[in-house]
Amino acid sequence: MSHEEFPTEDPAVVTCGLPYANGDLHIGHLRTYVGGDVYSRALRRAGQQTAFVSGSDMHGTPVAVNAEQQGVSPEEFALGYHETYRETFPKFNVDFDNYGHTHDETNTELTQEIVQTLEAEGYVYEKEIMVGYDPEADQFLPDRYVEGTCPYCGEHARGDECDEGCGRHLEPGEVEDPVSTITGNPAEYRERSHKFFAVSDLQEYLQEFIDRLEGTSNARNQPREWIEGELQDWCITRDLDWGIDYPGENPEDLVLYVWVDAPIEYISSTKQYTERVGADAYDWEEVWKRTESSDGGEIVHVIGRDIIQHHTVFWPAMLHAAGYAEPRAVMASGFITLDGKGFSTSRDRAVWADEYLDEGFHPDLLRYYLATNGGFQQDVDFSWEKFRDRVNTELVGTVGNFCYRSMLFAYRNYEGTPDAGVSAEVEERIERAIDEFHAGVDDYSIRAVGTAAVELARFGNEYIQRNEPWKLTDADPEAAAQVIFDCVQIAKALAVLFQPVVPGKAQALWEQLGEDGAVADTDLSAALDAPPADFDEPEELFEKIPDERVEELNEKLAQRVAENAPDEQDEAESATDANDSDTEDTMTDDSDTTDFEPLADDRISFEEFQNLDVRVGEILTAEGIEGADKLAKLTVDIGIEERQIVAGIKQLHDLESLPGTKVVVVANLEQAELFGVESNGMVLAAGEEADLLTTHGDAVPGTKVK
Repeated sequence: MSHEEFPTEDPAVVTCGLPYANGDLHIGHLRTYVGGDVYSRALRRAGQQTAFVSGSDMHGTPVAVNAEQQGVSPEEFALGYHETYRETFPKFNVDFDNYGHTHDETNTELTQEIVQTLEAEGYVYEKEIMVGYDPEADQFLPDRYVEGTCPYCGEHARGDECDEGCGRHLEPGEVEDPVSTITGNPAEYRERSHKFFAVSDLQEYLQEFIDRLEGTSNARNQPREWIEGELQDWCITRDLDWGIDYPGENPEDLVLYVWVDAPIEYISSTKQYTERVGADAYDWEEVWKRTESSDGGEIVHVIGRDIIQHHTVFWPAMLHAAGYAEPRAVMASGFITLDGKGFSTSRDRAVWADEYLDEGFHPDLLRYYLATNGGFQQDVDFSWEKFRDRVNTELVGTVGNFCYRSMLFAYRNYEGTPDAGVSAEVEERIERAIDEFHAGVDDYSIRAVGTAAVELARFGNEYIQRNEPWKLTDADPEAAAQVIFDCVQIAKALAVLFQPVVPGKAQALWEQLGEDGAVADTDLSAALDAPPADFDEPEELFEKIPDERVEELNEKLAQRVAENAPDEQDEAESATDANDSDTEDTMTDDSDTTDFEPLADDRISFEEFQNLDVRVGEILTAEGIEGADKLAKLTVDIGIEERQIVAGIKQLHDLESLPGTKVVVVANLEQAELFGVESNGMVLAAGEEADLLTTHGDAVPGTKVK
């Protein structure tokens, strides 16, 4: 990899976290796949040789459990969902160059080959560990067959992850008070021999790797806690019949842990793409293999933020130890909520992928909403009202309105593009849009890629309104022709720039302009090529969504939820309910967002506000709290005294760089105890990225905020 600005001379691969073959897709899942598709298209548009790959994750205990409940084999169960995903993604214009699955021959062979290399290089060892065992069922209990209490935070946990508490990855035998999910009875721990990957031997490498890693800030900052702390080795085998067999001598009949073979599918899928198109067109080894003369290609992983640890600790360690190239970037998305609440598959509180299409909406409308609604790593709330507003205001009112009015005027007055050339002002504005597009690619900002086109359309509307060509056609025909040529040129630039986000609509605009071939086959320079002289009468690209349509959709959703509501329901389900799996896939912080939380309806009086003692403070020390993923202990000087304050910023800030930082502190907040540490105040921060509030000037610690 080069770490140069795109495009580079090295080939690139963009991957999406594998959807777990265990349930239907809803729009919460689609955020990552749309994001990966937009980014891969943008890379190609910028001139980068790129492959876009993924596949279905077929293995793991949830598949085995659900297949058993349905009375089918795990392979049959998983293949059914694999085919569903393979057919669904193209309906949303998510165009993988190769979409495989982890149970196919390519991935099986490559996985076993890589594990054998790890073993030969001395990174795999055998150890006796305590594994859950169900005496009644007379079997050992891997992963999701065990539930209990997290040893780190005390919350309810699954056998491999504290999913309701601190979010830690848990090794076999760590869950306290184990219960068998097979019988519901208490489980016991018995000694069992398993294979371990010595991740701790690669700690120094990982510490250097995380400093090189590009992508979203959550993916770059969150792993530092694990990499810089006491790094644990990973158990890479499981007591299960379903999975890829451990290679070589295997007396215990163990299979590989799903997180071994799942990411290797990225390599396998790329290899399958090369086998289909030929190494002259795209060589997977140039991307994935590390040689004396090359560190490999530009590998970009697009994932959900719940699997950051796997992609920034376990996966790069495995790649490095096996002689493969490391990822250049990891882009981790935020979650999606529905009307401010988590998606719930059990209550049918979701907008399903097929349902969206069945309602007659074009896939590009949803792609635009998901791609540009805030920074990629920020959480996004979906509602039919918000969806309608963004479609009607931005797609219909800004982009569609400009293209239709400009091209209709050109058709009626010139039967196409008038005989003129692009003005210096418009040429400069299109070049700026191209620069903004390029910056979005280099910053891993899907939002910036999409808004480059929308802002250009906004300029176009202002430009045509300012110059009023309808008044110039008689008074100054030459000036009118110039203005309309400029507008048609902007429309063509929009087709080129907007293609990664709305590929179907961009192609429709391309054809309305009278262009031949596919806009997808062009590069950014085509935005400034002269448009065709002749084109037919245009049609409107987008249609408004009426209010009554939204009311109808909300009624359908409410009725479904009511019909599926149990007597007692945990309302705190996962924000995306992202397949509830081992490799669940929800995926430079853009920071600017157009999707804020609603303002509070309840107002407070000025007297109530005065009761808050808000002061300027200065951080003196900052350190992570052991056992807590997100919490840091701060010593803050607030002028009168020094305070110890616990803040949820551990994964989002470089703690060593915080001393000396001015912050804003609520000083009269009740004392609390978090993870056994006393907290005496609150440091104020904005948004999901905990952007610390500070002062514009040089206010001294203790200064009261009024």
